[in-house]
Amino acid sequence: MIGDFEVKYEDLAARIGVLETRHGKFETPAFFPVVNPSKPEVSVSELAEVGFHNFITNSYLIKKNYGRIGKIHDFFKSNDFIIMTDSGAYQILQYGSIEAENRDIVSYEIEISPDIAVILDIPTGDETDEEKVRQSVMETLRRAEEVRDLVRASMNEIVWVHPIQGGRNLELLAYSAKEADKRDYYKLLALGSPTVLMQNYDYGTLIDMIFTAKINVSRGKPFHLFGGGVPHLIPFAVALGVDSFDSASYILYARDDRYISRGRVYRLQDLQYFPCSCPVCRKYSPKELLEMPKELRVKLLAIHNLHAIREEINATKQAIYEGRLFEYLQEKARVHPALYTAFKKLLRYVEYLEKYDPRTRGEVKAVFMYDMDSMKRPEVLRHDRYMNILSKTRETAIVLCWKELKRPYFNDERVRKLSEQGDVFVFLPFYGVVPVEVAGSFPYSQTEIPEELDEEVITASVAKAKETLTKKGYIKIIYMGCDEIFKSSD
Repeated sequence: MIGDFEVKYEDLAARIGVLETRHGKFETPAFFPVVNPSKPEVSVSELAEVGFHNFITNSYLIKKNYGRIGKIHDFFKSNDFIIMTDSGAYQILQYGSIEAENRDIVSYEIEISPDIAVILDIPTGDETDEEKVRQSVMETLRRAEEVRDLVRASMNEIVWVHPIQGGRNLELLAYSAKEADKRDYYKLLALGSPTVLMQNYDYGTLIDMIFTAKINVSRGKPFHLFGGGVPHLIPFAVALGVDSFDSASYILYARDDRYISRGRVYRLQDLQYFPCSCPVCRKYSPKELLEMPKELRVKLLAIHNLHAIREEINATKQAIYEGRLFEYLQEKARVHPALYTAFKKLLRYVEYLEKYDPRTRGEVKAVFMYDMDSMKRPEVLRHDRYMNILSKTRETAIVLCWKELKRPYFNDERVRKLSEQGDVFVFLPFYGVVPVEVAGSFPYSQTEIPEELDEEVITASVAKAKETLTKKGYIKIIYMGCDEIFKSSD
């Protein structure tokens, strides 16, 4: 059924899903390249060569420049593509207003029949004046209600998008999200107005906005981020539950001789070598591109930029599939200080991430621990909760060192003997203490720890272990092994 969304894999609050449209199903997370209807510098067929079989275009500009075109798939000669249409809201953000009304745009979108369509909302942008922000929120909600009859009548043909506005004002953003979620005839929700934040590398604020919107909408609805066009931010947004993105970044950056990689954006003139093996980067050097005519250089750079975005989408999906998204975020966070800020902000929402992170997976993977950030993993949070409710059975606690035991820990002969004297635990960095009875299960026995641990990790782990056992009221606590670790913490 049009608009149905099925989740296949989950990790943290991220998911790989499938959204059904009239021209077929497509898998999320997904990126929709913006295609200019008047000047597509990268053709639809070239998008397909890169691996994109979906794009977004502007219904307002098509209406203004071409009038009645019939069906949009015929207009673009792209019957095997999934096409999304924006409504002209970006032009409102850029120029303040457009010569079109919401109902006219929505009627036009129904006429040209895209697979996914957006109403004509009022973007908040980077506005900070509370009254103006409120106006954008309330007017967007009014407009969504204004075209309810048109949306309902066409919802079996078109997946309609309800934009969420509010910008930096998280209170109004939350209100906008709650109200949008109530209208079940809008099958896809979308967070608007992040472009300026991304241009300014204000990723921490964007993380707050995504989180605020997501906790106020239904988990079952797919969620879109307008203007999300830099690859290095994609996995962080996906980790919070963003399912799709759109942007013209690939072409806008190319016009400015900027080269997108999965980690950062370069100036073409600053590159001696291409850190990529896409067809463009295999064939040309940076110097050769710089010496080309502008029009050809822009096209080739744009094609490369699309490859970089697609690679990041696929890498993020693979991390979700393997259950390694947290580790992938740790890796990506070191690319730029702004991304590390985003990662740290994300960790503040660990309760939310843990809520949707699957407890079990079909194929168990090792859990890689690195530094203090690893102590925020959902697996560690769940362990802490387990230890809080676990009752003691003896008056004595015996703590063994993970370094001196072989896996599975409960098979060690010393463990069997010691269990007659008290409750036996394994000291395991990051987790603190683990009851030996469960230490052989996931995630404990599958946790990989560096040979050299940061001092702050050891200190925090020992403190956690001692606090846990003290709270349980053990009369006697015996530490066996790891003497230097426990003495150094006294």
